[in-house]
Amino acid sequence: MASAQIDIPQDILDSARLSPDQLKQELAISLYAQRRLSIGKARELAGMSLWRFRQLLASRELPAHYDEADLFEDLDTLSNWDRPAS
Repeated sequence: MASAQIDIPQDILDSARLSPDQLKQELAISLYAQRRLSIGKARELAGMSLWRFRQLLASRELPAHYDEADLFEDLDTLSNWDRPAS
């Protein structure tokens, strides 16, 4: 997987009182809140499990993004799912 690197001066991290990992989490939260990243990609950027990332969002009172289009997409996926014969 290709990756990009961003150089953040240490004095900026010190001023923000953030470690590099905490900065990644803050960026992930912000991009998710702006609907620029899905929850899967945001949790990946944050380096967290889906469960932990959802807990982090809840602690910030940020709701999960799930709308009617997501519901219909999930229902379509379920209806096309290969189920084993009973």
